[in-house]
Amino acid sequence: MHKFLNLEDMPEKEILPGFTARFIHTNTLTIGHVRITKGSVLPQHHHVQEQVTNVILGELQMTVGGETRICRPGMSVTIPSNTPHAALALTDCYVIDVFQPSREDYK
Repeated sequence: MHKFLNLEDMPEKEILPGFTARFIHTNTLTIGHVRITKGSVLPQHHHVQEQVTNVILGELQMTVGGETRICRPGMSVTIPSNTPHAALALTDCYVIDVFQPSREDYK
């Protein structure tokens, strides 16, 4: 694994319509740099990984465990393992997602 990475050198992949990401993987976590197009929907789902979503740009409406909030730059959302969550991009967004353990399905 490289110690110094340049995001521009990494492939960007579409994970859902309107969601594109570049992923960094270590043995124990995954970091996703995610661009989301306004109006895109992340359907409710859950996974074994804990997740922290860090909003860098835009407004993202997130529902976690039945509670809905509008998240803006500077906000972080913690999502426990196996907790249902969903999102709607109210504007174009840029978020950094951190997953632990790593997301094998994103490798």
